[in-house]
Amino acid sequence: MPKAIRVHAHGGPGALVYEDFEPGRPTKGQIRVRHTAIGLNFIDVYYRTGLYPAPDGLPLIPGGEAAGVVVEVGEGVDWLQPGDRVAYAVKLGAYAEERLIEADQVVKVPGGISDEQAAAMMLKGMTAEYLLLRTFKVKADDTILYHAAAGGVGLILGQWAKHLGATVIGTAGSPDKIELAKAHGFDHVIDYRKQDFVAEVVKLTGGRKCDVVYDSVGNDTFPGSLDCLRPLGTFVSFGQSSGPIPPFSINLLAQKGSLFATRPSLFAYNAKRADLEASAKALFDVVASGAVQIKINQRYALKDAARAHSDLEGRKTTGTTILLP
Repeated sequence: MPKAIRVHAHGGPGALVYEDFEPGRPTKGQIRVRHTAIGLNFIDVYYRTGLYPAPDGLPLIPGGEAAGVVVEVGEGVDWLQPGDRVAYAVKLGAYAEERLIEADQVVKVPGGISDEQAAAMMLKGMTAEYLLLRTFKVKADDTILYHAAAGGVGLILGQWAKHLGATVIGTAGSPDKIELAKAHGFDHVIDYRKQDFVAEVVKLTGGRKCDVVYDSVGNDTFPGSLDCLRPLGTFVSFGQSSGPIPPFSINLLAQKGSLFATRPSLFAYNAKRADLEASAKALFDVVASGAVQIKINQRYALKDAARAHSDLEGRKTTGTTILLP
């Protein structure tokens, strides 16, 4: 019988239980996929702890990013067949050897992209796509600030932003992570443990500051992120690895220079099938071109997901990490 990681009660990494799981047969519009590689993301921690409530409650199977092979198709699915390579980014259900999924939530993986690459980049890469090309359309000569530059999204976004012609500033917390970020498109990387990142941004930009700040850290970087923006700049909060941003008065945005602020999510941006396909194509194309390289820095067996979560939360990982069924 296939195995899966399930959470029966919210908690620490020990809440991840490796057990038998039979996904069943696909119904109308569904496919059954045998996973070959599964992505690890900080959002998985949010669902494990209960910070993000699972739509169907407990037990839940974490994970929203994976690649694999179609093993069975349900009624009405005429554009996929057994043997096709597919990948996806959804909310839950990926930490399993096999799963059922709606066919319209997956995309075919083109030749030249490996299963491990696809699993490592779908959620992170399409996140970088919508942040750079849709939430704030980065263009040549823009200056951006990205927190957690050595993380999975950061290493993709840094390369992609540089490819677009932007000046890319990042923050990271150790010399190794700083060097890693610099090797992935970042022009300047600030050590947030030793330096005041606001003062450094002001210095690096000659006082002009940034056109956009991408912030997945949350509590620890707010409201400093706002102070890194030029007047009419855009603050993009898309995560909260250090805890949620505390409530604040919207008047603060006026006081800081008539700023724009948004809290986007991948699932809203790619809710329509056409948007999902366009996002995936943009990602596959930029990787195939060589402008963005997907390097997998950590691999864990699926059964060792608890150790992977512990390392992720302990900031012991860099870049992308995958689980192998």
